[in-house]
Amino acid sequence: MTQKKRFDFWNNSLAFAAFCGFGFLYLPIFTLVLFSFNSNNITKLPLTGWTLDWYAKALGNADLLTALWNSVLVACATVVICLLIGVPTAFLLDRLEFRGKTFFRRLVLLPITLPGIITGVSILSFFSTVKVPLSLWTVIVGHGTAFTAIVITSLFARLQRFDRRLEEASSDAGAQPWQTFFYITLPNIRTALVGSSLICFTLSFDEIPVTFFLTGRDNTLPMYIWSVVRRGITPEINAIGTIIILSSIVIIFFAVLMIKDDSSYKKKSRR
Repeated sequence: MTQKKRFDFWNNSLAFAAFCGFGFLYLPIFTLVLFSFNSNNITKLPLTGWTLDWYAKALGNADLLTALWNSVLVACATVVICLLIGVPTAFLLDRLEFRGKTFFRRLVLLPITLPGIITGVSILSFFSTVKVPLSLWTVIVGHGTAFTAIVITSLFARLQRFDRRLEEASSDAGAQPWQTFFYITLPNIRTALVGSSLICFTLSFDEIPVTFFLTGRDNTLPMYIWSVVRRGITPEINAIGTIIILSSIVIIFFAVLMIKDDSSYKKKSRR
């Protein structure tokens, strides 16, 4: 076997392995989408027909929609908390030198390295001690505590690669600090902010362990689905899952557009 044939063989083998891996990951999602259009009210083969009734029932289910909007509210509020805490902390770690900085950087990673059940129990114990009633707000605080480290680590890594001379040039040109931040710094760290925000939103939207311990009477969508699937998977769950998948694709599409615009900005600034 010649060297070229060996090279092609290994390339084809790697491509086949990658195809099998992605197939294993995405085949369940394809199955969920497929059965959301099946007219049979039981998730099993063979398919009996095609219908959109399950989408109508899902969108007409008041409890499901309430849980969905609760999840969206919690995820959006979590992103805001993560950005409000994470952005200043990342700049603090990048711009200032202080005693115990290395220890503080490692301490920041602790919430995302702990299992969710440990985080949920510890925050529940704290709220119980200070007599705070459980609600969606306690869930938001718990998610913000767990996921702020994602913004900090992502933004800190981007700031480490950021050319500080651009800010110095802006200051020398007479720009105010806020102008330098919004016109120079922010466009260069925008992809890190968008990416970490999407990760925080996604993790918060489908978080179960922390939510299980901190939720009150208001259900989030993962908690609602968990309570329903204990009695069996219904086509309505397949339908709402398909809607979430399509929404995620749209979000990723716009995120890619923003990243592309960011890359175009960097090329123009280099010129």
